[in-house]
Amino acid sequence: MNIKEAKEEIRRAVEVYLDKNEFGEYTIPVSKQRPIFMVGAPGIGKTAIMEQIASELDIALVSYSMTHHTRQSALGLPVIESKEYDGKSFSVSEYTMSEIIAAIYQVMEASGKREGILFLDEINCVSETLAPAMLLFLQYKIFGNRQIPRGWVVVTAGNPPQYNKSVKEFDVATMDRLRRIDVTGDFGVWKQYAYHQGVHDAVIAFLELNRQWFYSIQESVDGTRYVTARGWEDLSTAMRIYEKKGFQVDKGLIGQYLADDEIARKFHVYYQLYKKYQSDYQIEDILDGRITDEISRRAKEARMDERFSILGLLLGRLNDGFRASVSRNRSLLLVVKALRTVKKLDKEKQTSGFVDTGYLVSLLEDEAQKLRIHLEEQTAANSITAQIRSEYLLAIQILEEYEQYAGETKTDGFVKIKKRFDKEVKQHEKNAKNLAARLEHVFSFIEKVWGNTQEMVLFVTELTTGMDSLEFIEQWGSESYFRYNQELLTYDQRERLSAEIQELMEE
Repeated sequence: MNIKEAKEEIRRAVEVYLDKNEFGEYTIPVSKQRPIFMVGAPGIGKTAIMEQIASELDIALVSYSMTHHTRQSALGLPVIESKEYDGKSFSVSEYTMSEIIAAIYQVMEASGKREGILFLDEINCVSETLAPAMLLFLQYKIFGNRQIPRGWVVVTAGNPPQYNKSVKEFDVATMDRLRRIDVTGDFGVWKQYAYHQGVHDAVIAFLELNRQWFYSIQESVDGTRYVTARGWEDLSTAMRIYEKKGFQVDKGLIGQYLADDEIARKFHVYYQLYKKYQSDYQIEDILDGRITDEISRRAKEARMDERFSILGLLLGRLNDGFRASVSRNRSLLLVVKALRTVKKLDKEKQTSGFVDTGYLVSLLEDEAQKLRIHLEEQTAANSITAQIRSEYLLAIQILEEYEQYAGETKTDGFVKIKKRFDKEVKQHEKNAKNLAARLEHVFSFIEKVWGNTQEMVLFVTELTTGMDSLEFIEQWGSESYFRYNQELLTYDQRERLSAEIQELMEE
């Protein structure tokens, strides 16, 4: 199955394992909860989906790569304890707590979460000295003489033998106690993730044209040549920062992430063309609705790979906007929730005849602190994505600005804060409407230049594939998208943010 299907399968398994009966006991006893064993090529995204599952289920995550462990760190160090049996004293070997189990307790203490996932990667590539202990763990969930805490689901991952010479096959007795899931690379599925993560549009466009190079491992006389999903994503991150700082993205940089000279060279050539298309086709002008006859003519005469590149550039700009808009919308919803609490408590005090701007400041400070604590707990639990983290940080920043403003306001403090927040929302709505207009301009460009052909089909398909683009369209609408999309979305005209704001403003 592909990585998306594997994620859903594992998520269901975790939910089933954590299900409780009417007595508060786990429906499937811990001893019967088979560890999950994912098998897939390196860099395919196994670790990433564990972070997503933990975040979505609001549970903790402890992750380890077992190739970095020795027998001592996994089991604990031996110590001599004195025991008494039948009236006689004996020296007995015990073990200190395993580093892995200790990490689980530390996360539980820091996050307050009692349930979670213990994810052990490269489980079938451990050293010879650690292998027997790992087999024992997979069968009984014990490291040394201590079991992992109740409420923690074991998920493991490993590489197929063709990708790692140190892979050890598990015996039948061990495999009979595991749930094996084989994961294969799938560019179409990865592309959905890539849009959401903001992977560089040149990478996505190149791989759209050359899917065979999305994941490639080949043996040659000079050694193993390989490119992986992880390599493409890491290269993308480096490229964005290089471009931001004005550094040159050359073949040397690309080769540091793509360990295949031929693929690295071809991507470098494509990237140079991609930058040229960005200038030649005046991408920003197209997005703003300024389409010259010369640009239209050149686009009509362009080869198919060049057309894909133009679409990739347009989608890249739009997706950056979709991601930012959706993320800001969520931040504002967090602020709305906080302000509703502040409004209620502030009104109660004013009704009792108590008027003090310092009290309003403290209420805002309390709400910002609640968000900080939640963010710290989720961070400690390793169950928060980078995007959600940025959304919380922005909400905290806005509330802190309101704290300072309230401290400078002598009268009608909350009323003035509402007005300030209303301006914030209006600016957000203005930006979203501008982005929606840019989307319509791209539809107009495709209609004018290529008509309702495969380019339009590709564009609509990519919008449907992207999580952020889909959420943006669901919220703000797009007449052209609904007109061209055969599988129309259920579009709710009642925008959730507007409804929340209206409720806040009601007296």
